[in-house]
Amino acid sequence: MWKARVFDAVGIAYLFLIALVVVFQPDDMAMLNLGRNTLLAILGVAIGFGFSFGFNGIGLKTLGEAIFEPPHKKALAEPIPWYKTFWGIQLATLFVVTCVAGVQVTQVSLYELTDPDGFRGAKKILMSLFNPEMSILPRGVLAIVETIFIAFMATVIAVPIAFVLSFLCAKNIMGGTPFGFGVYMFLRTVLNVTRSIEPLIWAIIFTVWVGIGPFAGMLGLMLHSIASLAKQYSEFIECVEDGPIEGITATGAGPLQVVWFAVVPQIVLPYISFTIYRWDINVRMATIIGLVGGGGIGTMLIQYQGQAMWPEVGTLALLIVIAVWAMDTASAYIREAIK
Repeated sequence: MWKARVFDAVGIAYLFLIALVVVFQPDDMAMLNLGRNTLLAILGVAIGFGFSFGFNGIGLKTLGEAIFEPPHKKALAEPIPWYKTFWGIQLATLFVVTCVAGVQVTQVSLYELTDPDGFRGAKKILMSLFNPEMSILPRGVLAIVETIFIAFMATVIAVPIAFVLSFLCAKNIMGGTPFGFGVYMFLRTVLNVTRSIEPLIWAIIFTVWVGIGPFAGMLGLMLHSIASLAKQYSEFIECVEDGPIEGITATGAGPLQVVWFAVVPQIVLPYISFTIYRWDINVRMATIIGLVGGGGIGTMLIQYQGQAMWPEVGTLALLIVIAVWAMDTASAYIREAIK
């Protein structure tokens, strides 16, 4: 149960962090909130010890033990409603503590939300957005076309690379030998790191590398798409049925033949469906990438927004809405057609 112990240790570290964040969060009403903060800190430590050391001695099961309990034990265990178990109470308490801390950290304020002056300012901007300036429409159309092609090229280049990597990132394909498992772990780690960095950051890096323009935006989207698609593709591979694989293997087929004739036919439709959906995602992300010089309509948007030219911003927002709606509708029909 080492996985459960690791999970429980992460749980205690997380709750200690929550307690520290809540206690040291700047607040004008610090004295009033001192009791609440102290209570949350104590609660976090107490629940954390429950996560870390477990309660097997008195017959209670921690959240980590419940998650990583072997399937045969789960099958034999007596069904108990989650709210009557210790791990269920832990999960509910963890959620409540996180929500309370989140409200304080994000400084949720109904007073500021209903402030009349702020509302008037927001209303003024909204009214300007709903009165678009049509004189920039030709430039906007060219920019949105550029945005669509940035997304298209990023997806087209990413798909074959992600296709190959997905087999190397599938545990059921690579986990049979120590070398294969090492390759699997290495690629998974690299792709997880790559995917965790937002396309906006990659676009900034590439604008320094290749200069400001659509090429930098396309490269940023492509790199993030490779990591995301490879992960999704590999999960499809890990969910394939074993029957066809065993049948092809029984005929004496080699590893590549098994993959091509037993695995690929099972994943081709989900691959196509998710690839189309990824292009849809990339169209939306390409708009944001333009904000840092990645080309497309985002570049125009940041220029007009910086000058508080809200009618022009409204025109560009309208074009973005139309393009996203059209892409979403088209991709939905295509995904439905290939099912």
